[in-house]
Amino acid sequence: MPQAKGIATARSSTVSLATMLSAVLRPSRRAVIGGSAALLASAIVRAAEPDLAGLPDMTGRAVPIGIDERRARLERAQALMRVNGIGAVLIEPGSSLIYFTGVRWGRSERLTAAILPVEGDPCIVTPFFEEPSVRQTLAVPAEVRVWQEDEDPLAVVAGFLRDRRLGAHPVGIEESARFFAFDGLAGALPGARLVSANPVVRGCRMIKTAAEIALMQLATDVTIAAYRWTYPRVEAGMTGAQIGALMDAATRKLGGEPEFSLALVGSAAALPHGSREVFRVAGGQAVLMDCGCTVEGYQSDVSRTWFHGAATAEQHRVWDLVKAGQALAFRTAQVGVAAGAVDDAVRGFYARAGYGPGYRLPGLSHRTGHGIGMDGHEPVNLVHGERTLLSPGMCFSDEPGIYLPGKFGVRLEDCFHMTDRGPAWFSTPPVAFDQPV
Repeated sequence: MPQAKGIATARSSTVSLATMLSAVLRPSRRAVIGGSAALLASAIVRAAEPDLAGLPDMTGRAVPIGIDERRARLERAQALMRVNGIGAVLIEPGSSLIYFTGVRWGRSERLTAAILPVEGDPCIVTPFFEEPSVRQTLAVPAEVRVWQEDEDPLAVVAGFLRDRRLGAHPVGIEESARFFAFDGLAGALPGARLVSANPVVRGCRMIKTAAEIALMQLATDVTIAAYRWTYPRVEAGMTGAQIGALMDAATRKLGGEPEFSLALVGSAAALPHGSREVFRVAGGQAVLMDCGCTVEGYQSDVSRTWFHGAATAEQHRVWDLVKAGQALAFRTAQVGVAAGAVDDAVRGFYARAGYGPGYRLPGLSHRTGHGIGMDGHEPVNLVHGERTLLSPGMCFSDEPGIYLPGKFGVRLEDCFHMTDRGPAWFSTPPVAFDQPV
């Protein structure tokens, strides 16, 4: 789900963890001016070393995506272009550019883009002065064409298409490309038919290979290990930001790169993405965490909910319903089933239990799940009306929460991937209310 970064911090044997975290996260003006806040933070980090030192780097066995895998991706893309009558695909920086070419680059007003032709090697178009830097992450054979500051980069793109005799063929535009790239190419290549590249890009990226699934599994393993370290260290008085800081610290020590570490406390847990208000852990209050990390470019996404101290019968009942709803979604997600049917099954189950109906509150106000891979949210979603059929290699979150405004919310989230035999978990859902992690 969402992203909420924290500040890595630690535990002390002589002062409560909540007190130390408060000192680090909100030092006084006098302490900042005098530099003592930095000294305090350093001392606390040193005190935490014994705890964090027990966490191993789990990512040493990670196998990065190699040249053969990327070649296979290009071949798959070109096969899909032929099937869909597309002559080339234009891709701006982002996860799709990394997926096909390895190029890691940021977006700016200066266009850097890849053109995947239906035949032959791709082309990278980039500013002249950026070429050496762009080549540092280029992981496939490709032509590189540059443009000067007083030139039109889309004219360079058009020139490549003409040289490959693709100017008269439909050109697919990757769905996240900006309008100026679309509009500029339309002007530079008059008469060209610009179409969605979704049949090609989604057709490749939605179906994960064994290498991709292995990296997603490793990212999930890191997140679960970080949860197990963090959970017993959550104390009364902590804020969500402080809990997220612990999760981030553990994730980094375990070798993952934190992507988000959302921790919602009390009635903030009734808002799926949290509140601007600051809530502190207290007896009987919900703690809802939604966390994920990246390993070699692939993400995890796991949510857990528990109640600090004694819980009410209503809290216990809702937690059990969400556990059952998550299990129902998993059972429903079979090969050949429409993605929307998974959401429908859960929503009907909740309605019979008195929540909803549909997206109404109290109940499930968001989709049951989303696609996941290099991006935390990828097409397609487990949402009402989605007709895409589930196929082996697709990966999804399974997170049908229940939210009671002004009171609390429960979300249990684990991701799964589709196999020939049906869904397989990346992480095992919690087994019982009193064993949430």
